[in-house]
Amino acid sequence: MKILTLIENTAVRDDLAAEHGLSLYIEANGRRILFDTGASEAFADNAQKLGIDLRTIDVAILSHGHYDHSGGLARFLERNRTAPIYLSRYAFSPCYHGSDRYIGVDPALRTCDRTCFTGDRFPIADGLTLFSCNDKEKRHPIDSAGLTVLEDGEYRDDLFLHEQYLLIEEGKKRVLISGCSHKGILNIAHWFRPDVLIGGFHFMNLDPETKDAARLTAASQELLQYPTVYYTGHCTGDAPFRYMKTIMKDKLYAISGGAYIDV
Repeated sequence: MKILTLIENTAVRDDLAAEHGLSLYIEANGRRILFDTGASEAFADNAQKLGIDLRTIDVAILSHGHYDHSGGLARFLERNRTAPIYLSRYAFSPCYHGSDRYIGVDPALRTCDRTCFTGDRFPIADGLTLFSCNDKEKRHPIDSAGLTVLEDGEYRDDLFLHEQYLLIEEGKKRVLISGCSHKGILNIAHWFRPDVLIGGFHFMNLDPETKDAARLTAASQELLQYPTVYYTGHCTGDAPFRYMKTIMKDKLYAISGGAYIDV
């Protein structure tokens, strides 16, 4: 199994674009998978520089309904004419930051005839399954972090019904791919307990120099209870990552544009 970060907040090479977004290229179980498309078309330019032909992608997945994971989707649809796009049935929810900034998926993409709307559990192929976990009991409350959904004329805390996770089972390995882990990385790790978990932790608003240190310490210690190696970036935040790394050591690694993970 091979995972290549096409775009992230950072990059390992000067010629690769970096942005507040995430896109992963995955080879697993004989499939070529695109997981998210970053915030813009830049992921496609990076893919070309990294030798990835987007025309050969078999399956595309949208982790959740935010612009920094769906912004390059139109570019992908132009480049690839066959791959289905798997996204939550809630993916086009009107998502906002607070009440003044729309951060959702481009509504024009709703008419795409290749979209496949998923439910709580959706098998794509052998060893590839999408889960929403909307029906799961949460050990920790969801922190909306100021993100909202416009419903019936009111801005309400986002419960992230539009977020889904890809579980890859290949051989004896179980790898979970998450976008931003908005339902809570601690909940997600508890639900799946995979060998490897790749995705953001959404801790970027936490400051380890303040009382947030206690929260980051507790999160690190809880994540260490599982038999999981974590690869994270994007919305985790640089300072929270560095702090957690001192506790989690060789159980926590950073992802960056242009870097491979071999599982």
